[in-house]
Amino acid sequence: MTDRKIEKNKIMKKILSLLKYLSLLFFSFISVLPIVSCVITAFKTEKEYNTTNVMTLPKNWLNFSNFTDAFKQAGMGRAFLNSFIILVCVLTISTIIGTQLAYVLSRFKFPGNTIVRNMFLFATLLPGIAMQIAVYQMMFKLGLINSILGYVIMMCGTDIISIYIYIQYFENISVSLDESAIVDGASYFRIYRSILLPLLKPAIVTSCILKGVATYNEYYAANLYLQDKTKYATVATSLYTFVGPLGSKYNLICAGVIISLLPALVIFITCQKQIYSGLTAGSVKA
Repeated sequence: MTDRKIEKNKIMKKILSLLKYLSLLFFSFISVLPIVSCVITAFKTEKEYNTTNVMTLPKNWLNFSNFTDAFKQAGMGRAFLNSFIILVCVLTISTIIGTQLAYVLSRFKFPGNTIVRNMFLFATLLPGIAMQIAVYQMMFKLGLINSILGYVIMMCGTDIISIYIYIQYFENISVSLDESAIVDGASYFRIYRSILLPLLKPAIVTSCILKGVATYNEYYAANLYLQDKTKYATVATSLYTFVGPLGSKYNLICAGVIISLLPALVIFITCQKQIYSGLTAGSVKA
């Protein structure tokens, strides 16, 4: 009787293991399918796209005319430059402001500290789309519509999640480091810049990944506030060139999507060690 139970348990474990791997294969297939369809469509001519289904393979895999046409017609050179400028400015300003604010909230106990933290928490619960009317009115009255500077300022002002990440890391760093530095005559800014900021590298990497991906892929705000697409198009808005009332050129859109993915893919491959360490360093309390 015991042997039968053992055998049944082995069979059940094998069945569960098989179901687990089958489910992983299924969801992996669902995740990869849109990317495969996009790659296939990117190599098709306009005639092939209109006369075949999305999973029909193109006749010529060496047809790169869609990529060159998408890059030129959508002005992706200018779009990449604008996105790069915006991304660098947003990440730099957000990191400086976020780390300094988290340093003050975590290291100094003053009247209103808890209120400020709760206000940040309350702000995360508000849907961004619900505040767009007020934000747009403020941007319009300040003359920041159709301005790279205005767009950068607006994107830097929506970084609440990163502030909480920095606060969590600061609370995991012993206060004795601050006390030792104060005894040696260091100022608060010196403590922040020379001692605490280097220890925040994992948190900075984590927040930059989250903020960078959101900024690079942002379409709604970029389309709303950067209205002159000839000067201020970003990578996300440049592909809108191929969408029109008479139809959309999806072969060129897919080619543009692949082009827009290449910088992120290169950065991920070259910096994957730092990315993984940044995402996992905060999982264990120091």
